[in-house]
Amino acid sequence: MGTEDAELLRALHADHGEALFAHALRLTGGDRQRAEDLVQETMLRAWQHPQALDPARGSVRAWLFTTARNLAIDAWRRRNARAAEVVTDAPPERPVIDDTERAVESWTIAEALSRLSRPHREVLVECFYAGRSVAEAASRLGVPPGTVKSRTYYALRALKVALEELGVTQ
Repeated sequence: MGTEDAELLRALHADHGEALFAHALRLTGGDRQRAEDLVQETMLRAWQHPQALDPARGSVRAWLFTTARNLAIDAWRRRNARAAEVVTDAPPERPVIDDTERAVESWTIAEALSRLSRPHREVLVECFYAGRSVAEAASRLGVPPGTVKSRTYYALRALKVALEELGVTQ
């Protein structure tokens, strides 16, 4: 590991380490060892993919949180696949309701929406977030219904590209 790499990891840890560890702790149900492993693996991914940390591509913290969440899900799936082979007398623990994932998703979507043109953002907000019909959105935006339909089509395509740039995959 070169000096630049070490500097990058130190800066990431200084700026996001505490928040990332707290997030990892929630993802692991309070298991400190697994949370530490999750943070370490997330930092390793950041080191392996420095291009994802370019602020021009989006929030670094959102990328780190999303990567940690994805790693936690992968680990859960691996454990779950093996758990089918083990018989226990105790029922599995109920999942803890955690709004952290929703918050990270909200931040990511807000960031992606901010990258769209104003007309595209407006039509998505009217039709999807406000729940308005095409006719209602057209009336509020002062454009014909056909324009709302067209803008919605192209706005969804642009939103997909923006989310992909932020590291969100299907």
